[in-house]
Order: sequence, then structure tokens, then C-alpha cells
Amino acid sequence: MNSTVLTGCTVVDARVLDGVAPLRDAAVWVRGDRIAAVGPARDVLAEAGRDHRRVDLAGAFLTPGLANMHTHLSLSLPGQGGDTVKGLSPHDLAFYMADGARRTLLCGVTTVRCVAEKDHADFALRRAIASGRTTGPRVFTAGRALVSTGGHGHEGTDTLECDGADGFRQGVRSQVKAGADLIKVMISGGIAGEHEDIDTRQLFTDELTAVIETAHAWGRKVTAHAGPAPVIAEAVGLGLDCVEHGYQLTAEVVAAMAARGTALVPTLLVTRCKAFFDELGVPEWMQRRSLGAGPRHLESYALALEAGVEVLLGSDMPPFWDFEGTNATVRELEHMADAGLGPARALYAGTLGPIRWLGAEADLGTVEPGKYADLIAMDADPLESASAFRGVRWVMSGGRVVRDDRNGRAAL
Repeated sequence: MNSTVLTGCTVVDARVLDGVAPLRDAAVWVRGDRIAAVGPARDVLAEAGRDHRRVDLAGAFLTPGLANMHTHLSLSLPGQGGDTVKGLSPHDLAFYMADGARRTLLCGVTTVRCVAEKDHADFALRRAIASGRTTGPRVFTAGRALVSTGGHGHEGTDTLECDGADGFRQGVRSQVKAGADLIKVMISGGIAGEHEDIDTRQLFTDELTAVIETAHAWGRKVTAHAGPAPVIAEAVGLGLDCVEHGYQLTAEVVAAMAARGTALVPTLLVTRCKAFFDELGVPEWMQRRSLGAGPRHLESYALALEAGVEVLLGSDMPPFWDFEGTNATVRELEHMADAGLGPARALYAGTLGPIRWLGAEADLGTVEPGKYADLIAMDADPLESASAFRGVRWVMSGGRVVRDDRNGRAAL
């Protein structure tokens, strides 16, 4: 079994919010794909014995890898860039998504939650990564998102059109049958639908009830693409587990979300990313709708923070995309931190919070013995600024170093 001891680092994770201080002059012993010991360097080196490889991180801050909770590795927005993706054959799409997964891991995102992917290619990608046939983050996926006929995103093969309570029950079961870890449902209009508005209601109460009850019966959580307060309020009352976007939240709705434990993945980037839209040739009507929703979107986020809603990192943009001097994942985390979350809570929102929502905290989310060795290193302190993640220079996934800038290893 491979044995590696990481030295020359300060270990920090989201447990700082519970009073667990960063561990300076630390070492982490990795055996196989998991962490065997964490502690003062002298103690860990003694415990690890002589038969190990030693990696000096040269004073870096070592944290768990980031978890991006709103990912589309087969994203195809309206416009020339999206049309190119839509035109890919199934074989080309698989390679395209595998390349995106590789790039995602290299930027320090070691876990993703896919919330609508084309042709069920996400399940094949998940299997390929888990078996070691390709490189990428750990994948949790919803399969195809459920929509009403003509509903948000109905044009693509990443959604499944359903109608009526029975139709939506069957839709949930079909995604569970395919291997979905969670269920995604579109309950309102959105930015990318020309024929709809953000506040267009798209499911009736019996349909929404059917989705949530059926998913929960199968042990799956439900997350919903949702913009307007009234439909979100109803969904939260029915037991919705997570809201995506939340463009038009109110004080009453966020209070209900906080009381029920409904999380929010705000995706602040989607209403402040003109350069990304320009790069993809996104049409003017969509850009106006997106950027015009930005101020209200930010107000909704502030209301959620004030109410104590748990907010989680999710970019919607491809996690690895070069954007404003960093990647989309880190830029989203910066927006979240700067808009009121602060760096310590941003660390939680980007690591342990998502992992807890996914039910994977026994294996991921902190730097502790027994957890998978999904680790990243950077020179700046993430407790001082979320922008520290711009400087990720070393990435380990399951005990395997996949990026090491100082030794020229970053092109898997």
C-alpha cells in the first residue's frame, strides 16, 4: 500500500467554526487512498515509520478539496458555444465531459454535484472516474432534470419532460433506476428560456408533491431550479431539500427555509458573468435577463444569510472555466464571501457543507483520519480571504497527487 507523509503545512478545515484551530507545523500521513494520521509533524512521522514517501508542501495551507454543488459538464446555453456542444455525437460528448472533469479536478474541485447532464453520460463518467479509467472529481449526480412539457431546459437531452403527478413519479423512479444520487426538478422559469420568465410557475402542487414524496421514499434528496418566492415557499413546505439560484427570495421564504433546513445554492455568477456570455455568443435577450436580475439576486442572497439559511458553493458555469483571473468555482466562492459570508464560512460552504448535504461526511469534507485524502494546498490563508483559493498549486485525489506546480505536474 502506498504511504505518503505530507509535511511543511498548516492544516485548516471548516471545523474552525466549531473551535478547532488550524494546526501549524503539521503533517498528514496518507496510506492508500485515505488519511491515516494528522498532527504535529514529529508525531506523525514517528507513527508513519520509515517506509513512506515524504512530500514537503513548503509552508502551504492544506484544506479539503472544494465541492461544487451546481455543475453541468455538458452545459449548452443558447448561442454559438452551446450549439457546438449540442452538436456533439454521444462519443464526442463523453470525451468532452471527461476533459471537463479532468480540468475540474486540476483546479482543486475534488467533488461535484451534477444537476442535469446530457444522455446519462454522467453515469458513465462517474463509473470511469471511480474505476480509475479517467481522471476527475467524485461525482454525485441527478441524471436528467425533471421538467414539465415545455418547461425550463426542455430543449436538451439533459432533461426529462413529465406531466401530472403520475408522470413526475415515474420520472423520479426512472432517474433512480439509472443510478441518480439525488433528484433535480425545474419548478419555475429561468434565465435561459426565451419562451418563459424567471417567475413562471411550471409545476402544480400535486406534481411537486409527487416528486418530493417519491424521491424521499427512495432515500434521495430533491433540489429545485427555482426563482420566485411563491413557488419556493410551497416547495419548502412540502419538504424540498435545496433551492438552486433563488433569484427572488423574500424574508418570509428564507425564514421558512432556515426553519426547515432547506439549503440554498445561490449561483451568484449567473447574474454577473457578461464576459462568459460574450465568449459563448449568448444572445442579447438572455444577457439582458441575466444581468438585469443581478441586483435582486444579491438582495435574495443577503436575506438568506441574515435568516441563517445554509448556503453552499455552486457555480453553474463549468467549474474549471477561466473567468476574471481564476476559475468559475473560486470566483463564485469569492462572490459569496464578499457579499456577507466571510472567509471562514465560505470555507465551510465550499467543503464540509456540501459534503454534509450529500451525506458523505463519513468519507469527505475535513482533514481527519479515516477520510479520503482529497486535499489541496495553497500559499495564502483561506481564513483570511476566499481569494486564497486562486493560488491552489497542489491537488491530491484519493491519495494520488494529480497536480504539483512546483514539480511541473499539472497536465494529466
